[in-house]
Amino acid sequence: MAFDGTWKVDRSENYDKFMEKMGINVVKRKLAAHDNLKITITQTGNKMAVHESSTFRTLDIEFEFGVNFSYTLADGTELSGSWNLEGNKLVGKFKRVDNGNELNTVREIVGDEMVQSYTYQGVEAKRIFKRA
Repeated sequence: MAFDGTWKVDRSENYDKFMEKMGINVVKRKLAAHDNLKITITQTGNKMAVHESSTFRTLDIEFEFGVNFSYTLADGTELSGSWNLEGNKLVGKFKRVDNGNELNTVREIVGDEMVQSYTYQGVEAKRIFKRA
């Protein structure tokens, strides 16, 4: 699958505004802007394994498409939801445990980059990754 491999964050668009809308304080937002996030993705059939490593944490996540699971963001925000493969996109639909608000994420390969788009309460942001 096109997503398989290791990806390192290259740049972000509107990420600070997105994190602000999520309720992340200014200190954590400044740190997150320079987190050096690296994601390794491996798909096996209907399952995906994701290894995230950054300046602040390392996390392994395994999920099956369409099956709800819980996930905690680096700032401690708890989410519940699922990822689905829709054509050539990975579409994540999550709800915050604390307030029920939706956080939607889409990962897609554009050229030689993986673009991860976020939408929360009308604010959109992107993080663009290059193969590591």
